[in-house]
Amino acid sequence: MREQRTVADRPYASATVARTLVAVRGLHKFLVREGLGDADPSTEVAGPRPPRSLPKALTMPQTEALLAAPAGDEPVALRDRALLELLYACGLRITELVELDVDDVDLVARTVRCLGKGSKERVVPVGRVAHRAVEAWLVRGRPAFAPRAPALLVNRRGGRLTRQGGWKILKKHAETAGLGATVSPHTLRHSFATHLLDNGADVRVVQELLGHASVNTTQVYTLVSRARLRAVYERAHPRATVDQAAASS
Repeated sequence: MREQRTVADRPYASATVARTLVAVRGLHKFLVREGLGDADPSTEVAGPRPPRSLPKALTMPQTEALLAAPAGDEPVALRDRALLELLYACGLRITELVELDVDDVDLVARTVRCLGKGSKERVVPVGRVAHRAVEAWLVRGRPAFAPRAPALLVNRRGGRLTRQGGWKILKKHAETAGLGATVSPHTLRHSFATHLLDNGADVRVVQELLGHASVNTTQVYTLVSRARLRAVYERAHPRATVDQAAASS
């Protein structure tokens, strides 16, 4: 049996190698199918296993700073505050958020109904702070933009806020909060899930709130929580990092 060859040790990122292999395999399959080749040598090439990266979540102080960034009671500030509060309070994807209509928000029951991937509907609770932000936007902010659409969040021209528009709003306030350019709408979704688990939420409940089809997708957030737990333990416990020899001397 010939030794299996691998490209994993090449000086490229795993994702780059994987995409290259997809192209190479597609070419060889075509050659074999068209009779231009006798065999597909790409089947012997093992692709890299991409490392499992942990989602990046904000700390609570960072989250508070971001949510407090839209200052004032102008219509734009009210809209931006509602946008950020809903992203964090409900763990919504940015596309799910901008596709919300006014009727999707139940201010009495404090819930939001959204359509996730595969048009799967879910109803997510809205916390009190986010509820107040959305109510303020609907009562004092949204009418000032003379909305031309049933959209919950609208731009200055009254049309539905786009996904790109939502990104720009978040980026602007992230910079104001001193968080840099690495914060994205998904960062708030990650923070939503991580903070829930940090505070004892069941992973199955978090799965439902995020709209994940499989709990395996949600499990990655438990790794983040364990890492935080370890970091807090090592900072707080007096004997967590004490050298054993020194402790017994």
